[in-house]
Amino acid sequence: MSSHYDVIIIGAGAAGLMCAATAGYRGRRVLVLDHTNKAGKKILMSGGGRCNFTNLNSSPANFLSQNPHFCISALKRYTPQHFLEVVERHGIEHEEKAAGQLFCKDSSKDILNLLLTECEWAGAEVRLETAITSVTEGKNGYSLHTSAGKLSAESLVVACGGLSIPTMGATGFGYELARQFGLEVLPTRAGLVPFTLHPELKTQLAPLSGASTLVDAHCNGEHFREPMLVTHRGLSGPAMLQISSFWQPGDSLGINLLPGQDAKQDLLTLRKETPQTTVANYLGQTLPRRFAQVFNDLHRWHGPIQEYRNQHIDRIAGTLNNWQVKPAGTEGYRTAEVTLGGIDTQQLSSKTMAVLDRPDLFFIGEVVDVTGHLGGHNFQWAWASGVAAGGFV
Repeated sequence: MSSHYDVIIIGAGAAGLMCAATAGYRGRRVLVLDHTNKAGKKILMSGGGRCNFTNLNSSPANFLSQNPHFCISALKRYTPQHFLEVVERHGIEHEEKAAGQLFCKDSSKDILNLLLTECEWAGAEVRLETAITSVTEGKNGYSLHTSAGKLSAESLVVACGGLSIPTMGATGFGYELARQFGLEVLPTRAGLVPFTLHPELKTQLAPLSGASTLVDAHCNGEHFREPMLVTHRGLSGPAMLQISSFWQPGDSLGINLLPGQDAKQDLLTLRKETPQTTVANYLGQTLPRRFAQVFNDLHRWHGPIQEYRNQHIDRIAGTLNNWQVKPAGTEGYRTAEVTLGGIDTQQLSSKTMAVLDRPDLFFIGEVVDVTGHLGGHNFQWAWASGVAAGGFV
């Protein structure tokens, strides 16, 4: 086996494999290294095993970063349509579930096989179960001391992801390398992650475990109208995962349980027209049955609505349209889909993904401070940043 390559890519995930294929097709001799026993582990588990591989509506507005303009160039040059063309060329059946969200019809294995096939066709080598003990910079590029011996390359691409889901092999190695080469790493935290609740509220909501309802969740000026799921640990579902990226410890969440409805006006109209009805009846018509019953019992809204004065109706409506919940925290990196923060993109070229004063050192994918919303956007960033770097390594 060769020990010298044009390009070594650390990380056999979505971004790394995409970069490898792109560089390989340019005639570069490429080696992808990963310390795990299987390439693309997060690809395989994504989308419930069916991989939400892109979002047709993906745009820079769907990404969080301290430097929000950084992602524009790569996303503009490699769009969801570009990746969809590759998917269709490989004959992978797919479907659009929610607006713009594309999933494999069969299995996320199809996307991983696509990437590995592209790497093979491009002549890029993928080597697994290879631990890297050190990386040093020399006159002719980079030397890597690994469990498979010493390797070297003219260019080095760091695509080893963030800290989310450590059981899939996630580590902070990419951040350590960045710091080694003098780059600033912004504070990291779990994103797209379920919330945990304080014991009292968790106990009160326990009968709702497994129940889901459409909500509009808001926090710190952002809001998402998507389903919320109550679990035995707290609050999950797309709405909670989305808003978790904007939540900070100590913040309260505002949850509108009746998005698009004015609960106060509804209740006042009911009191006037059908005064014998109850709040429970009203909730039963607007929320899933079990959710309505438990939520009504939790707040003890009993008796005919004609017995409720205006101030009581104001309070009930305020709870329904703006239920305030202060989470105890989140489930953390254990279940987080992404890592917020990471390598400060002010130090990178938005065109090439290379370090500004080291044009042969690249950082792509989740390891950098670019994080997408739920719904295929993070995969689109992996494809776009991988192609951007792959065109210049």
